This record gives sequence, structure tokens and C-alpha cells, in this order.
Amino acid sequence: MKHIESKPDAIIFDWDDTLADNWESIHGALNASLKAMDQKTWSLEKTKSNVRRSLRDSFPDMFGDRWEDAADIFYNHISSNHLETLRPLYFAEELLEQLMNSKIILGIVSNKTGDLLRAECDYLGWSDYFINIIGANDSVKDKPAADPLFLCLEGSGIKPNLDTWYVGDAPTDIECAINAGVTGVLIKDSGVTSDYAKFPPHFHFQNLNKLAKNLA
Repeated sequence: MKHIESKPDAIIFDWDDTLADNWESIHGALNASLKAMDQKTWSLEKTKSNVRRSLRDSFPDMFGDRWEDAADIFYNHISSNHLETLRPLYFAEELLEQLMNSKIILGIVSNKTGDLLRAECDYLGWSDYFINIIGANDSVKDKPAADPLFLCLEGSGIKPNLDTWYVGDAPTDIECAINAGVTGVLIKDSGVTSDYAKFPPHFHFQNLNKLAKNLA
């Protein structure tokens, strides 16, 4: 990994498993869809390992011609409880406050549906930290395409280059960063595995607290 030589001009964050934890809600909604479509339900571990693409990209593969019916079930289920199960990750708010005080421009890009994503940001009281909060279906394509990152930077005066960071927890996040020509930063308590061989992160930190210390 390269040494951080200067602070970035902008940092865009992924949401789930990067700043917040809402797997309970996602897992419940996915299993409701699977059950309704007469498919075997998933363990929480399988959900965490496999839910990375946006719904409009993943559900057609999972449910075929019935994917829109499955999507309706998913959205109805998750909308009923996703705020109740939402939890901020350790040191997330402290990091956002630190970065805002350092005049670093902040944004969100997630494959969670935009309306749900923005509701969760509002619920935690974090929306004012970000110039834009971009979720699935907000841009022409979702992650790992570069489109949502470009949309997030619109109006900021920041151009997508290595002085802009995209921070996430999964291979699709780093792939998205590289596709957009920005710096990919991995937050993961384990090492960088072979999953990242094709799209290796520029930086890797075990948690948000260590990221904050390196940017202090």
C-alpha cells in the first residue's frame, strides 16, 4: 500500500458495512422475496457475501421473469423496518465530523435504493455532511460502473482523479473507484484477499478509526 502523502479533496463513502450496519433488514427482506418465489432462503452469512450489486442488476439473475414481483416484496418488507434496525458503525460519526472540519468534501454512493439510503442518512442525522447521496437507480448505471460516482461529484467543482477517494468494504467498491479514476480505499478488518487481485485498493485500513488517525 502507498503511504498517504496528502489529504484528499473529496471522500465518497459506500454505506452498508462502511458507515452503517443494516444487514438485519436487508436479510429479512431478501428472504421474504426468496420464500415468496419458492426459493430456499439464505443464511445471514450468505446474504452478506452475495448482496453487493444493486437490486435492478441482481434480481433478474435471481428471479428471472418474476424479478419485478420479487422486487416489490423486497421493497415492501424493507420499508417497514429498515430504520428500526439501522446502526452506525464504530467511529463513523466521529470520522465524518473530523473530515467536515478539515474542509474535505463528502458524499455517499451506494447500491442501496436511493430513497431508502437517503431516509437512513436522515434518520442518523448525517445528511448535512454530504454534498450528494446517490443510491441505486439514481444514475444511468449502478456500481461498479463509474456513473454514480460522477453523479455524486456534480456541482462540487471536484474532478474525478486520485485526489478523490472512494471508501468501501467490498471488491465492487474498489472496482467502482478504479473505473472512475479515483483512489480506492478499503475498510476491512481482515487482510486484502484474492478477491481484490483484479482491482486492488490503493489504501487499506482495518476500521474507520484507523482511517481517521491517518487523516488527522
